Amino acid sequence: MRFFAFFTFLCSTLLTMGVYAMDKENTLYMDLDYGRVIIELDPTIAPNHVKRIKELTRQGFYDGVKFHRVIPGFMAQTGDPTGTGMGGSGQKLKAEFNKTPHVRGTVSMARAMDPNSADSQFFICFDDARFLDGQYTVFGKVTSGMEYVDMIKAGTSANNGAVSNPDIIVKMQVAADADK
Repeated sequence: MRFFAFFTFLCSTLLTMGVYAMDKENTLYMDLDYGRVIIELDPTIAPNHVKRIKELTRQGFYDGVKFHRVIPGFMAQTGDPTGTGMGGSGQKLKAEFNKTPHVRGTVSMARAMDPNSADSQFFICFDDARFLDGQYTVFGKVTSGMEYVDMIKAGTSANNGAVSNPDIIVKMQVAADADK
């Protein structure tokens, strides 16, 4: 009984201090010109999306890709190798809608009108966007570096967030691979 109480105390203390073991296989390092953004992937809510994002990341697909659509107070979208918002990897994913809310730091898949049209494009919410809940596949969240996401050059709502001279993902990697 004493061990259990001590173990519970130790775990809660470490979590409170932000000291915990990161699941490096389900963590992305997204390097921007401003700094590193750490994204925690959640394969329990979107296993196929997480698997595909990691595959693309390991292929270097996201390195140098633009944030082509950035709307202040809403979201920053990336993942299109053409930079137009019309491109992708060529592999559509079946929707994995879940109950995870679209709040500040949520990472979710972009898609066309067809719910099963997500490919490689994703967005990061700057603020709460609960009107998207249940309509887009959430697959992760920013756990560190949201201040760098906030610095991404934005377009305007009037031009649907199109960005001239957009920021890029300098490099994106699965954390497990970064230490090799």
